[in-house]
Amino acid sequence: MNKKKVLFITQEMDPYLDLDGIGTLIQKLPAYAQDGGMEIRILMPRFGTINERRHRLHEVVRLSGMNIIIDDDDYALIIKVASLPGSRIQVYFLDNDEFFKRKMVFADDDGKLFDDNQDRMIFFCKGAIETVKKFGWPPDIVHCHGWMTSLIPFYLKTAYKNDPVFKGSKVIFSVYNNNQDTNFTDHFFKKASINNLKPEQLSVFKNGNGIAMQKGAIQYSDAIILGSQDMDASIGEAITAAKKPSLQTTVEDYLPSYLDFYKNLIG
Repeated sequence: MNKKKVLFITQEMDPYLDLDGIGTLIQKLPAYAQDGGMEIRILMPRFGTINERRHRLHEVVRLSGMNIIIDDDDYALIIKVASLPGSRIQVYFLDNDEFFKRKMVFADDDGKLFDDNQDRMIFFCKGAIETVKKFGWPPDIVHCHGWMTSLIPFYLKTAYKNDPVFKGSKVIFSVYNNNQDTNFTDHFFKKASINNLKPEQLSVFKNGNGIAMQKGAIQYSDAIILGSQDMDASIGEAITAAKKPSLQTTVEDYLPSYLDFYKNLIG
C-alpha cells in the first residue's frame, strides 16, 4: 500500500523560527504523521533570521534557478534544504535576496509592517507550488499554516486545478490569530493574478474596504483547522458560512486529532 503524502507549507517552524506558536506545532506534527505511516515534505521561507550554518542549510541546485514573476518583474527562486532535527524529514526553504535577506521577519524594529509583504507572500505561495511541481511529488494533502500561505488554497483550486501534481490534493488551511495583511493595497489583486487569472477572481479576499487573506483561504480550502484558541469573530463566522469539515483542537490532544482528521479527509 502506497503511503499517503502530506505537504506542509508554513511561514514558520521550530527550531528555525517561532513567532506565534505555529512553529512549535509544526515541529511536532510532521514527525507524528510520519510515524503514523505518512510521507512528509515541508516548505517554508528562508527568512534572514534563520542561521544557515547552525541549521546546516545547503542549496539544492537541481531545484533552484526558477524565476517567479510578480507584476511583470522576475525574482530568482533559490531552494535550500535541511533535515528536521530528530527525524528524517527534509525541510525545503524558499529564498530570494530581495525578499528574505533582511534580519527581520514581517516588520521593522519599530513594528512597522514591510511595504512589500504582499509581494513576499505572492512569491512564497507561487514558489512553493512550482517547487512541488519540480519535485514531481503529488501530495494527497496540502496543509497550509499561517496567513502567508493564504493564497495556496486559491491557486490550487483555480490556476493549478488541472495540474497532474495537484488535481487529487485535498487542501487544509490552519487559521491562526496572526494576520499581517493590514497594509496590503489594491495593487495586491493585480500582482496576485498569476497564470492568466483575473484580478476580480481574487474578490473573495476583500473585506469591505480592506483585505482579509485568511477569509479568502477558508473559502477555497477543503477543510479548516482552528490553530488558535482565541479567534476573531469574523473568522469564526467565515468558517461557519463555508460549511467545510473543521477541527478545533487543544494543546493536549492535537496530534492524534490532526492525524484522524487527515485520514477522514482522504479516506
